[in-house]
Amino acid sequence: MEEGDAGGGGDRSSFVIGLIENRAKEVGVAALDLRSASLHLSQYIETSHSYQNTKTLLHFYDPTVIIVAPVKMAPDGMSGVSALVDKYFPSNRKVTMARGCFDDTKGAALVKNLSAKEPSVLGLDTYHKQYYLCLASAAVTIKWTEAEKGIVVMNHSLTVTFNGSFDHMNIDATRTRLLRANLLQPLKDLETIHARLDCLDELMSNEELFFGLTQGLRKFPKETDKVLCHFCFKPKKVTDEVLKPPNGRKSQMLISDIIVLKTALDALPFLSKVLKDAKSSLLSNIFRTICENPKYSEMRNRIGEAIDEDAVHSRAPFVAWTQHCFAIKAGIDGFLDVARRSFCDTSEAIHDLATKYRAEFNMPNLKIPYNNRQGFYFSIPQKEISGKLPDKFIQVVKHGKNVHCSSFELASLNARNKSAAAECFMRSELCLEGLMDAIREDIAILTLLAEVLCFLDMMVNSFAHTVSTKLVGRYTRPEFTESGPLAIDAGRHPILESLHSDYIPNNIFLSEASNMAIVTGPNMSGKSTYLMQMCLIVILAQIGCYVPARFASLRVTDRIFTRIGMEDSIESNSSTFMTEMKEMAFILQNLSPKSLIVIDELGRATSSTDGFAIAWSCCEHLLSTNAYTIFATHMEGLSELASLYPNVKILHFEVDLRNNRLDFKFNLKDGPRGVPHYGLLLAGVAGLPSTEVKRIDINCEEHESMQMAYRIAQKLICLKYTNQSEEYIRQALQDLKECYLEGRLPS
Repeated sequence: MEEGDAGGGGDRSSFVIGLIENRAKEVGVAALDLRSASLHLSQYIETSHSYQNTKTLLHFYDPTVIIVAPVKMAPDGMSGVSALVDKYFPSNRKVTMARGCFDDTKGAALVKNLSAKEPSVLGLDTYHKQYYLCLASAAVTIKWTEAEKGIVVMNHSLTVTFNGSFDHMNIDATRTRLLRANLLQPLKDLETIHARLDCLDELMSNEELFFGLTQGLRKFPKETDKVLCHFCFKPKKVTDEVLKPPNGRKSQMLISDIIVLKTALDALPFLSKVLKDAKSSLLSNIFRTICENPKYSEMRNRIGEAIDEDAVHSRAPFVAWTQHCFAIKAGIDGFLDVARRSFCDTSEAIHDLATKYRAEFNMPNLKIPYNNRQGFYFSIPQKEISGKLPDKFIQVVKHGKNVHCSSFELASLNARNKSAAAECFMRSELCLEGLMDAIREDIAILTLLAEVLCFLDMMVNSFAHTVSTKLVGRYTRPEFTESGPLAIDAGRHPILESLHSDYIPNNIFLSEASNMAIVTGPNMSGKSTYLMQMCLIVILAQIGCYVPARFASLRVTDRIFTRIGMEDSIESNSSTFMTEMKEMAFILQNLSPKSLIVIDELGRATSSTDGFAIAWSCCEHLLSTNAYTIFATHMEGLSELASLYPNVKILHFEVDLRNNRLDFKFNLKDGPRGVPHYGLLLAGVAGLPSTEVKRIDINCEEHESMQMAYRIAQKLICLKYTNQSEEYIRQALQDLKECYLEGRLPS
């Protein structure tokens, strides 16, 4: 594996996961992210027979490889994690390793050696007693990755996070950058949440700091955090074949990584100047640990001994290509200097060839662009081509208003140019061996820098930027209490309000004395949007961001459970109704007093009487807990719960009914209110033909005689083929005659 490719490419997942369980329903998970050089450890009790917690984690990480033990150690009534992977993650590669490879003692030693932080900081001091499963998973994950990828993970290079019992809020969705990870796993630690909010307060009140950080972050290449992680992985064997691949691609990527590192270290003095007077704990801590750390300037000076001062990171293909060739200072390696002269000569010859063709073929606007796949090629405006292109041009392709092509002369020069560049790259890598060793000796400071840059990017370019682009007062700092209410005044949907300038805000108030809100209203009145809005506000608050509301006070939510949508689950061979029941069973089995439950309809997928009974009984169970529940429904009969239970609050979305037309106000109000026949009214709006009761009565009168004749004919046909006695048939014919004479339909 090439060093620069340690973390994969594109948006493809880069996680390798180890997974093991014991008979006490405990599961240990270790997720190694090669792209960000991070190790995520989780150990928890699996509360669901369907392994819902584990499925949620696996969906979140979407690993390329899942490592499991061969022998089932599943608790009674549970199928085991190996069977879980086979059933629900068939497209992910499953690797079975001997149970002896899951060694918690080796895992503890590895975590201690590889973590950029001390295990005591992670809460892993008592690992042998409590957290042996996730450490056993860590051992097999790291060792398999090193063996399979042919790398060594450098000491003190990994960002290790530990989640002993879901320290983050869990969202039961089946559906990174740091922002994505935070949105999917919001915080539950109040101290960290308040520290982020304090940081955001300072960014919002100190305009100079905010714009200074925005400008400072732009000086760091976008690839910085990913590139810094590449230095955490070292190839196991250094041979001529490894150092000198045919196309020099590995060497080029190494030079590119060092140039990115140099550019990032060059940007630190500006960041230091901006953060010098920061007051919030997070920003002042970044200043102390990053900006005042002399090791960064020492590393920058060490790079300056080998890398030319003018070498800067560039995304333009040929500029980057040239920067890579001339990155090493002149005079360090004679063979490198010779290869550079050859590279310059061929590059100059290519541009001379373009000048020659412009004059020879009267094409003054002929250009000579470059891309990594083709090298140099000609781009000629079609308006300059009269008739057929001269035979000298080959590989002709139309591209918009231009024609792209090459020539045998250009192809020959391209080959020589690429060969000279490849030689430059490989000689450069040989010159950089000592520099790479020096960088890896202080790998922990690069891991910390990558973590800090991701954090600042989230706080400045996501949180602060979003809040600053809204009108003053549109986003406010949320308050938190230990066991207080969920109180949101004039809350808005953070996405939809950007699309609709006249978005209608709404409130919510839930407490232990009033822990359920039943929301009624016709289709399209705003129920589903309201539910999603409340979930998003809670998530934003618990990742340390301001929220779109006039005021918000929340207690820390440990899990958000949702039951939304109406669809079959073909994968699990479940109908819509069965899917509903499975989701509700999971919620009722796993909720805690600090959970938030959001249900958008329940019981619609079966008969109205059964659906109503199920919805009623589920509400009664939820009312007996301290969890907060928002329940949207069409079933107006559920409003009767308020007459039996004082902790139920009934709300409705206001709708005006005028001249058989619905006027949606999207305004939530107290109390129940029904809109009669709103389904028929909406069906008419959608274009279905109207159904009039009067028309039905007329049809019944007009076709009554036909109905009677049809029913009598049916009875006569049945009597024709009956095996009953003659006496029975005579009596049946007499009854039919009487029905006909009296004008009654036969039964």
